[in-house]
Amino acid sequence: MGDVVTVPETYGLGPIKVTAIDADKVDMAAELTGSGYSVSGCSGGGSVTSLGKGGVALSCSKGPAATINNAMSLKVVDIQDRTAVLRIKPTG
Repeated sequence: MGDVVTVPETYGLGPIKVTAIDADKVDMAAELTGSGYSVSGCSGGGSVTSLGKGGVALSCSKGPAATINNAMSLKVVDIQDRTAVLRIKPTG
């Protein structure tokens, strides 16, 4: 674990670190770089919690894409053998 994905500054997040992968979800953490934060659309009961120091934790299942900060689309495309394929792109 510990793979890190750097995303454009306009997404409002610092690098996204994968903290855990299990059979049905991917857990991630990132620092906030903007003044606000929003997430919607993680399937399987995705959640966001404060990590202190302006950070968040995400837990997303395979399925529809989540929208983060109305700027970034994050989709868990596949999970196999503790490996996950994530698709990150601008919204729209």
